[in-house]
Amino acid sequence: MNPDPSRGHPAGNPTGAPLAPGPTQEPIPMTDSAPMNGADSLLQTLEANDVEVCFGNPGTSEMHFVAALEKTEKIRGVLGLFEGTVTGAADGYGRMTGKPAATLLHLGPGLANGLSNLHNALRAKSPIVNVIGDHASYHRELDAPLTSDIEGTARPFSHWVRTTAGADSLSADTAEAVATAREGKIASLILPADAAWNEVTQGETIIARTPVDRRTVDEDAVARAAEVLTTAGPKTAFVFGEGAVDQESLEAASRIAALTGATVLTHTFISRLPRGAGRYNVDKLPYAIKLSQPLMEEYDNVVLVGAKIPVGFFAYPGRRSLIAPGGTFFIDLGGPGSDPLGGIRLLAERLGADGTGASAVAKTELQVPDARPTGTITPEKLGYFIAGAIPENAIVLDESLTTGGNFYQTTASAAPHDYLGGTGGSIGWAMPGAVGASIACPDRKVITLESDGSAMYQLQALWTMARENLDVVTLIFANRKYQILRNEMENVGVDNVGKKSGALLDLDNPVIDFVSLARGMGVPSARATTMEELGKAFDNALASEGPALIEVVL
Repeated sequence: MNPDPSRGHPAGNPTGAPLAPGPTQEPIPMTDSAPMNGADSLLQTLEANDVEVCFGNPGTSEMHFVAALEKTEKIRGVLGLFEGTVTGAADGYGRMTGKPAATLLHLGPGLANGLSNLHNALRAKSPIVNVIGDHASYHRELDAPLTSDIEGTARPFSHWVRTTAGADSLSADTAEAVATAREGKIASLILPADAAWNEVTQGETIIARTPVDRRTVDEDAVARAAEVLTTAGPKTAFVFGEGAVDQESLEAASRIAALTGATVLTHTFISRLPRGAGRYNVDKLPYAIKLSQPLMEEYDNVVLVGAKIPVGFFAYPGRRSLIAPGGTFFIDLGGPGSDPLGGIRLLAERLGADGTGASAVAKTELQVPDARPTGTITPEKLGYFIAGAIPENAIVLDESLTTGGNFYQTTASAAPHDYLGGTGGSIGWAMPGAVGASIACPDRKVITLESDGSAMYQLQALWTMARENLDVVTLIFANRKYQILRNEMENVGVDNVGKKSGALLDLDNPVIDFVSLARGMGVPSARATTMEELGKAFDNALASEGPALIEVVL
């Protein structure tokens, strides 16, 4: 019994039939004379479409996929002990490469375990191909214990969802999934076990699709932005969206700002941003609505660069949900099918912001503290320490939350680095993201700034760091409480935190021993209770290869 081929197919291909080879789809003849099953077809298609990594946590339904992975030459398999590590690693990899990794997830519950970091990846516009195993098609109707609605579970966290109809459909389905992911989207391909183990009988080719960027610059939006900036530049702000921002676009926006008096901002949470010496520094919208709303009241016009209209992270009594006041005029450079970063570059060209005269703007100069802070560890001292400690060309993942309130400002003039921030608000993304970022860029040091509460969501990522010998230094800021939630109690107007409510906000009974936890998963670790101890431990971690963890006690 085969699954209904009409189920779960995205708009534009309602029948689910394999796409015929065309200008963007090239058939590659099979070279292996041995019979090929569906899993072989899937893996060979991933390989033909330049997918190089598969982060996975497999189960029984995916054993033929695991066996087929052995036959590939280019795809690296990376095991995560929890599916949140798997999806978070794919997110980090996609942010750093712009290319999709594959994930391998086990049925509906395995997918469910990975959804929190798929939510973040969706907001980050990271390219990911999820391969989700399912029961054999004839077994599903028997309602075995692990049966669930996988398509229904995947759909809110995916741009594209499909249950493959069988082994003969897998190459075309896989090629379409990769092509979709390359657009900065999440594609979820559901693989019934019999589609994986059955022999391919009709598809005598592997499909490879040539990437085609169909995005165009919205010239009408660019013209409207140029008019507004010419007449009301100082009352205009740019807001870059959650997706990755490149150096060229930041430079273009900075030149426009220098010429017109406009302000350049980024979304509060951003996927990837080049920062530090030699880059163009931009501020970001504050997380706290009591700070962000007064800031946006300074501007009559907002040019959105791949961003949605900014809203508060949560609703608060007595405050509006929109960050900007009513009557603000918005211009969207990143509407459907458009290229917002290309739009900002064209806008600079039209305004004559070529980097000379009034549009000249200086890059950030390296400015680090002359001496490291000493004595008791405080959040303020940590900001200055990190500013001087980031090595050149590092990748910094920041989930420091309340402890790191000043980190973004103090590191603006640090050594050049890439900054990765939270995007979807689902905590526990940074350590898995560091796994993916390190695999994407093995020649770069990865620094993870992690709060203790968030760390406990995805601690299993440390094991993968040790197994793969990834060059990641993880700082755990142990204030031993959910301080962000204590702050939010105040923000929503609740000021009577007592013994019962405090028990849901504190992490000090018992105290979590991150040093022992890390060592138990194979990661060398140390504890710092003074700034001097932190400096020594951090220097040792930078000097060594492979993972290291430092518990920073506040």
